[in-house]
Amino acid sequence: MSMNRRDLLGAAAATAAVSSLPRFALGAPAADDRAKLYAEIGKRHGEAVARLQDWVKNPTIAAEGRGIETGCAQMMALARDAGFQTAVKMPTSGVPGVFATLDAGAPKTVGLYFMYDVKQADPAEWTTGKPFDASIVDKPGFGKVLVGRGAVNQKGPESALLAALHAFKGAGVKLPVNLVLVAEGEEEIGSPHIREIVQKPEVLAALGKTMGVFMPSASQDADGGLTVSLGAKGVVELELVSSGAKWGRGPSKDVHSANRARLDSPAFHLVQALATLVNADGDPAIEGLAAAAKPPNAAQSAMLDAAAKRLDEATAKKMLGATRWAHDDAWRASLERLTFSPTVNIEGLVGGYIGPGGKTMLPNKAVAKLDLRLVPDMTFDGAIAAIKAHLQKHGFGDIEVNVSGGYGPTETSSDAPLIRAQMAVLKRDGLDPLLWVRNAGSYPGYVFTGAPLKLASGHHGLGHGSGAHAPDEYYVIESTNAKFAGYDGAARSFVDYLYELAVIR
Repeated sequence: MSMNRRDLLGAAAATAAVSSLPRFALGAPAADDRAKLYAEIGKRHGEAVARLQDWVKNPTIAAEGRGIETGCAQMMALARDAGFQTAVKMPTSGVPGVFATLDAGAPKTVGLYFMYDVKQADPAEWTTGKPFDASIVDKPGFGKVLVGRGAVNQKGPESALLAALHAFKGAGVKLPVNLVLVAEGEEEIGSPHIREIVQKPEVLAALGKTMGVFMPSASQDADGGLTVSLGAKGVVELELVSSGAKWGRGPSKDVHSANRARLDSPAFHLVQALATLVNADGDPAIEGLAAAAKPPNAAQSAMLDAAAKRLDEATAKKMLGATRWAHDDAWRASLERLTFSPTVNIEGLVGGYIGPGGKTMLPNKAVAKLDLRLVPDMTFDGAIAAIKAHLQKHGFGDIEVNVSGGYGPTETSSDAPLIRAQMAVLKRDGLDPLLWVRNAGSYPGYVFTGAPLKLASGHHGLGHGSGAHAPDEYYVIESTNAKFAGYDGAARSFVDYLYELAVIR
């Protein structure tokens, strides 16, 4: 696919910007190399986009056991093709991961985290009816976008990072840092085996030499807003199962609903249990769950104050299809809850018949899928123990608690070189990033920020996309909107970041 006029102008402007940077930031040789790399990114645009399309067309969906081996094999091939000298399959007791290294002979080493799995997708909900077709379409106000499951979460941004590495290879320019890559195929089910990958001796040793680990992202909002996050909430994914057989009350098989007069209902038993997990305002009521949660400190409160002034409340409500915040909170209070409050959420609730018409039956089993979001200093194990103890205490000890995945929260200091390098690159590009306390969503950065590694961890990348976990997910390839970069701009941002990481002190 050829570059459009805007991307060509953007490339020219970015190249000019490199030559104007002060020598202490880059030095003349690095500036010359940067121009070569930018040109190479433009030259290889078509093959990079085709590589992304091929990746989207080959999904790994851990929840469905789909594409487990092909996804892992493709991830290894992508890494090797981008210049990693080693890329090996890392078996776990679940879905395998990938460990790869690129030794450029550089003084510094940087860690990368990739996920190559995606969420499920129902074709009936997608405009195209083909969530894995990876089609390129015109999106008014945005430009040409790639539509497909995994487009922005997370294959698009990751492929832009790989495109930057291909530019280094193609231009014959030495990479300014060494790279260590950890990739997994289970992030969308709570990364239940990521620790097995990271704690393998060779992986732990390689990561121990890094200055931190970052995940490629498309960080620009549709309105041009840009945040640099210092962490993320943790998550617990689980299901609660109420059954007549386990409860010892109600039927052990589905029976006619007339028997409700003389039999207890496992479905109502589950509903009653769920009602005890939150208070009347919807906040967690699980005893001990939030005991370790920390309130914002002075610096974090200042970040929230700044965010409340810079972020647009009306835009946020429009994106969410909401008119009021919980508790009827003001904007600033809603942002604090978003980043500092643990949550208990029902993802799905199933029991008995839900087809057309009625079916007079008394189901013998009901299931609720939940996720719990955790904030520092809450722990994954502590949250599970708390919900089990709570159910037991309130007379629901018979309800099964089946944990499918999850991990603890992460925190990184704004003074970490990984973060300062990101802020420096973005500001040099004329952007004004908002330093953000933490993402309300989750990713398994705890394996890097926690013991024994205790590394900095974050996200980086220009570009825009949306629709993660939703129909018609997209990632901008050729931007016609000056507020955010297209694919080549995203690749250039990774080139800039790698150079900045090489010189940051």
